[in-house]
Amino acid sequence: MKWLVTLIAAALALAALRVYLTLRRRRAERREDFDARLIRQLREKGLDPFQPHELDFFFALPDETVAQGIARQLEAEGFATDMHPMREAGEGVSLHARKALRLSIEEVSALSARFAALARQNGGRYDGWIVRRGS
Repeated sequence: MKWLVTLIAAALALAALRVYLTLRRRRAERREDFDARLIRQLREKGLDPFQPHELDFFFALPDETVAQGIARQLEAEGFATDMHPMREAGEGVSLHARKALRLSIEEVSALSARFAALARQNGGRYDGWIVRRGS
């Protein structure tokens, strides 16, 4: 009887792991799809993908210490950064990073995936990117 309970518990654990991994993969695919769709739309509107454009990346982080650590890392990679407290007290810090980049689906998707993982590892979230007006 014990082996049956153990077998059922193991099967449930494997099923839960499979669901978790599938959801995580789909979330990453949605992020890549978002980046690809946005870049295609920008190209259709006439932005030259081979010229650098100012891209703004946004993070919501739990506190200033975390935001400063990520800002230092991004600044070492050539990003300009600034931070602001979130509107509601205790909501954390908004980190904004800016850099001139080409509108390459592969490059921007890779940055988005990396930034999402970096934010998640530090208890925050990555909110995406936009092209700076006038770029």
